[in-house]
Amino acid sequence: MPKSKVRKKPQTQASRSAAAAAAAAAPRAKVAGPSSQVYVGVMIGLMLLGLIWLVVYYLWPHSIPGMSSLGNWNFGVGFALMIAGLVMTMRWR
Repeated sequence: MPKSKVRKKPQTQASRSAAAAAAAAAPRAKVAGPSSQVYVGVMIGLMLLGLIWLVVYYLWPHSIPGMSSLGNWNFGVGFALMIAGLVMTMRWR
């Protein structure tokens, strides 16, 4: 034979006020608003700057004095810029 549904006991006034006090004391979560246009611009700018850095290094590695002294560290610089923009996408709303 199937079991009947269990009915909840009606709450007393004391338990209702205790539940209301606990709910009022609990910290409320702050809802984050959308990201500003500056944040989005910096995020996309970092990713594009890293890409441009790598393209320029591939095409003209010896014509730019600062880049030629870095050598293969140019890959690190380009990828670091792109990864910084990618990490910023995690906080984008």
